[in-house]
Amino acid sequence: MATDRVPPGPPSDSSGEPAPRRPNPMRGRVVRSGDTPASSGNIANIITVVRILMAPAFIWLLLADDGALGPLRIVAAVLFVVAIITDSVDGLLARRQNLVTDLGKILDPIADKVLIGGALVGLSILGELPWWVTIIIMVRELGITVFRFAVLRTRVIPASSGGKLKTVLQSVAISLYLFPLQLVVGDWILWVNAILMGFAVIVTVVTGADYLWKAHRGNRPGAQA
Repeated sequence: MATDRVPPGPPSDSSGEPAPRRPNPMRGRVVRSGDTPASSGNIANIITVVRILMAPAFIWLLLADDGALGPLRIVAAVLFVVAIITDSVDGLLARRQNLVTDLGKILDPIADKVLIGGALVGLSILGELPWWVTIIIMVRELGITVFRFAVLRTRVIPASSGGKLKTVLQSVAISLYLFPLQLVVGDWILWVNAILMGFAVIVTVVTGADYLWKAHRGNRPGAQA
């Protein structure tokens, strides 16, 4: 004899209560400020995604110029500067409009590393920047990023006070390397580029060591969480 089937109910947790539905991360505020949850598709994250998409175009233009210092090189340099500016814009919007999301925290450093790393590797491929400079900066940046994500679930390590200075120095130094200013003002500008990049490398290493030291201090028994 056939029996009536009881349709399955909503999934439940170990206590037998129905498990709460996960909120849709794409629902929420996109532009306006407020205290309600922000959408993962908010304007700040959209700008970050645009910056990620700009990186391959920038790298292609840089390498396509092949060191000729022609129009493609100038377009690549302008694109890099615009992308760097968007880094400040999306951060400002996220904080001012309270649009900070977990997705944004992941995408923002990825966008920065892709853009900065692509510029450094491209300049080294063209023979305009020593590979040891690129390797030191990339090892620091990628290493700290991986470490940050590894400990994110257990604690938050305060960023180094020199982090902003490091980013500014890297961005300005790379911009000076990208724009063919030596064709306008002479080769002396190459010395300025090299000195500024040297400062960027030093600050990059020092702030990386400072970050790891703070992580070590915070991990000691009795340290505050």
